[in-house]
Amino acid sequence: MVEQRKKSSRRKKDPNAPKRALSAYMFFANENRDIIKSENPDVSFGQVGKLLGEKWKALSPEEREPYEAKAKADKRRYESEKELYLATKQS
Repeated sequence: MVEQRKKSSRRKKDPNAPKRALSAYMFFANENRDIIKSENPDVSFGQVGKLLGEKWKALSPEEREPYEAKAKADKRRYESEKELYLATKQS
C-alpha cells in the first residue's frame, strides 16, 4: 500500500511586512551583474552567478568595505522597519 503524503502548506507572507536586508554580496552582485553580462554575452544565468562568486572571492577586504557598509545600513533599515511593523501589528 502506498502512503499518501500530506501537503504542507506555507503560511501566506504578509504583503505589508518589510523586505529583508540584502547582504554585502548581493549589493556587489546587483552592481556588477550587468558588467559580467556585457563582457560575456553568451553565458547562461548560472554561469553569471558563478563568475560573480569568483569575482567576490577575489576582492580584498578594502574593496569589499563599501558593500559591507551598504549591507549594515540596509540591516539597520530592516530592523527599524521590522520594529515598526511588529508594533503596529500587535496593536
